[in-house]
Amino acid sequence: MERHDIVIVGAGPAGLTVGLNTSRARLSTVVIEMMTPGGWAATTELIENYPGIGPVNGSELGARMLEQAQSFGIDYAQDEVRSIERTSEGFVVHGGADDYPGSLVVVAVGSNYRKLGVPGEEELLGRGVSYCATCDGPFYKDRTIAVVGGGDSALQEALYLTRFAGKIYLIHRRDEFRGIAVLAERVQAHEKIECVMSHTVESINGADGVESVTLNDLKAGTKRDLDVEGVFLFVGLEPKTGFLKGLLDLDERGYIITDEDMKTNVKGVLAAGDCRVKSLRQIATAVGDASTAAFIAQKYVEDDEW
Repeated sequence: MERHDIVIVGAGPAGLTVGLNTSRARLSTVVIEMMTPGGWAATTELIENYPGIGPVNGSELGARMLEQAQSFGIDYAQDEVRSIERTSEGFVVHGGADDYPGSLVVVAVGSNYRKLGVPGEEELLGRGVSYCATCDGPFYKDRTIAVVGGGDSALQEALYLTRFAGKIYLIHRRDEFRGIAVLAERVQAHEKIECVMSHTVESINGADGVESVTLNDLKAGTKRDLDVEGVFLFVGLEPKTGFLKGLLDLDERGYIITDEDMKTNVKGVLAAGDCRVKSLRQIATAVGDASTAAFIAQKYVEDDEW
């Protein structure tokens, strides 16, 4: 592929915001994404906390962001990035289908939903185990399912799944939900949702599909099986930064370490959004990171201030 000023890895809210701003600054920009534009937010049915826009469907918001960035001339490549190589002229981002040379790289790969790590999770993936309510919810019309988690995503997706399921057990390991109060109130008031607090999932059981989950009561110290036909897991996020090991400084969880200007330990590589070390991961914070990264990228390419 032709050389660009800016190569952006990831087309979530952070990556697309960087692309929007660098292309508006007339820097040649390519955004590389393997999945759907919008990142993990694209799998969310309803986004209510993005100022000025909302409630909005996550995939619709991602499509709007891509369309807006493309209107200013970004190139968009659907590819899986496998490594980033430093060269005498800058960098080459190596993908599965092509290579993408550029003067500066912005890593905005975001995060994936974390796995629970219990027996049956991998074996029954796609056969009753899911990480995406909007993808798989319609398959569970009038059926009994479990949602695991206690943060905003778990609460929001449990509410979305009430459109389809007849009964939802919301399983959380703590006494109280970690999500915002308004979502917790809606969940607790919904007639289809039964909250199972202070419990963990020990295993997901079934032969050809999910038949039950084994629960551990953390207070009583007892175990029991709960009959369900599907399990939706929303137990947190983990960064998609495995391909960066050995190149960038990462913390113990794999998040990219940056300064307040989004600079990494490698000159010419910035990071923005959910993949970097930060205290809050929302669309609004990803867009804020990206605005800073785009400004720093412009200075770097035009003035070589680093």
